[in-house]
Amino acid sequence: MRVDSRQLENQRLSGLSQDNYPFYHERHRIFPAVFENRNHKRVLDISAGIGVVARQIKEQYPCDLFCNEVSEACLNELKKLNVPVTSYDLDTEGRIPFEDNSFDAIICLATLEHLINIDNFVKELNRILKKEGRLYLSVPNYAGWKSTLTILRGRSFHDPLHEPSRYEFYAHVRYFTYKTLLEYMAHFGFIADSTYLALPQSSSKIKRLRSKLPFIIPLLRALSGFTYLLSARWHEEPVICFAKSGQPVKHRKKIV
Repeated sequence: MRVDSRQLENQRLSGLSQDNYPFYHERHRIFPAVFENRNHKRVLDISAGIGVVARQIKEQYPCDLFCNEVSEACLNELKKLNVPVTSYDLDTEGRIPFEDNSFDAIICLATLEHLINIDNFVKELNRILKKEGRLYLSVPNYAGWKSTLTILRGRSFHDPLHEPSRYEFYAHVRYFTYKTLLEYMAHFGFIADSTYLALPQSSSKIKRLRSKLPFIIPLLRALSGFTYLLSARWHEEPVICFAKSGQPVKHRKKIV
């Protein structure tokens, strides 16, 4: 992440904690359930943020958990989890400070869109993941139904002048769709195993809507459920589980 974006990140997270976090997404909620029966022993949350996913894994899943972050605000919160924490800048041409084949699972949520040196980063993910390991990855899907409606209204994805999209406007430097993400990751030796589509349930946004417009929640769930039945490419932010290529994998879609 660029230095200016990191400053915005620290401002955005100032005074927040894992118990007081207004940016909780459905992609956070579905961990560790998406591990299913894969029996991951060593797990790396490589861009752990403030630690909401890491805390859920620590409390609900038996494994050796490691976290990485560069934001000072995030590091302060991650230290409270009493897990090994590194502070390695992912946006470099260097090596991630772990040995080859170190992890059974790597979690990389909302990270690729922030990176300039993205090719090196994805190669490094492949290097440190075990042969039978899994990479759990998400990025904003700019061909999802919400982004499509935004474009039809003549608006940009992120507004440079108004919160909360100001942060994304300055921080996002890569733009993927569901299809282009699958193609890009395959180029670096990853093949999609499973795609998890989280229904609107307990994100911070849904909680705010439920308190103000409770009637809108069933409508959102119905709309989401309908689009998910069509194709994962309509989902706003699918979480995709990737395996290393060469393994026998049958791609499946699962609503959670």
